[in-house]
Amino acid sequence: YGGTITKQIKRLGASCDWTREHFTLDEQLSRAVVEAFVRLHEKGLIYQGSYMVNWSPNLQTAVSDLEVEYSEEPGALYYIKYRVAGGSRDDFLTIATTRPETLFGDTAVAVHPEDPRYAKYIGKMAIVPLALGRHVPIIPHKQVDREFGTGVLKISPGHDQNDYLLARKIGLPILNIMNKDGTLNEVAVLYSGLDRFEARKKVWAELQETGLAVKKEPHTMRVPRSQRGGEIIEPLVSKQWFITMEPLAEKALHAVKTGDLTIIPERFEKIYNHWLSNIKDWCISRQLWWGHRIPVWYVVGRDPEEEYIVARSSDEALEIAQKKFGKDVEIYQDPDVLDTWFSSSLWPFSTLGWPDMLEEDYKTFYPTTMLETGVTACNVAARAGIPFGEQLFSIPVKYKNSIKRMKGSIVNEFEKKFRG
Repeated sequence: YGGTITKQIKRLGASCDWTREHFTLDEQLSRAVVEAFVRLHEKGLIYQGSYMVNWSPNLQTAVSDLEVEYSEEPGALYYIKYRVAGGSRDDFLTIATTRPETLFGDTAVAVHPEDPRYAKYIGKMAIVPLALGRHVPIIPHKQVDREFGTGVLKISPGHDQNDYLLARKIGLPILNIMNKDGTLNEVAVLYSGLDRFEARKKVWAELQETGLAVKKEPHTMRVPRSQRGGEIIEPLVSKQWFITMEPLAEKALHAVKTGDLTIIPERFEKIYNHWLSNIKDWCISRQLWWGHRIPVWYVVGRDPEEEYIVARSSDEALEIAQKKFGKDVEIYQDPDVLDTWFSSSLWPFSTLGWPDMLEEDYKTFYPTTMLETGVTACNVAARAGIPFGEQLFSIPVKYKNSIKRMKGSIVNEFEKKFRG
């Protein structure tokens, strides 16, 4: 595709200096990617941890927030009885959920502390349906919306972003019920191995058989889909590499405030500020076969959680390992690759010779003048410092076939279809 795009741009008459054309995996750009990773890690801005990510079961990788598109789709709200442990047959809580298959990952049931309907159950235990009698606590929390469903919230921290944040805040355990291919794992006991959507049907059928299903009603859902393949994204807790974004975002916000960076059109400055003021840490690792390998090495026989080496090359990593563990030490590199946006964010200066700041192109052309981008890419400035004085926002337009493009752009400059 890269060659095709280049030929099209040439046919359109663009007067680029084609001697400076670069490819993402060029030796110089790869060196810049490794250098940026090492420097960010040395500053304490890169870390590894298990956190909730957008997981693509089909691609078998985490995907960025920018690669997830939300759509309003018809679904269902399932009402389910959770019996209160030690109570009579009349003592139960009815929860409403759009994903009954995730009940195997429940670690609590929450009600609003001021809801008189459920005050007597706070502090008691609820029995998770179909989970072999497993008990979870009934807890009070102001985050519960008394007006939604029945006002009772099942908390499944391993498979819902809001539940995950709540669980981390109040110290609830986090259960993962899903394999990375979208099937349920052994935590789901008798449903282990079932596809997540098949499990939903089977769970509801068995809830009906056991008298724990109350009702099912139509409900419009906001569904997260992969921009690449269109599949439904699964919120999943996974071990990944992240960049701490807050200090970088602060620099980018300050640049606009001081006038060092100008947003065009000016009305998009509010969007820029809102995005960076609410930015989450950036998951930069991907489980793909193509891309820049993460420059991290582990020591054979050592706990990878405790012992890892960040280096500019395998030789440097081995030298560091030998100094610490002896000459016979063996190392292996992290199999993950970096999010393509990691290298893209370096483009304004990596293509000019950085990290060699004495390169003639770097001294002559950096910083550049303007970046043209879509709304969703406005955190590039946060990642790459202030490599341009102006940032031009183009407006996304959604065509009838659901393909998003910038206004005035086209998929293929030499075909009539999809013309902007």
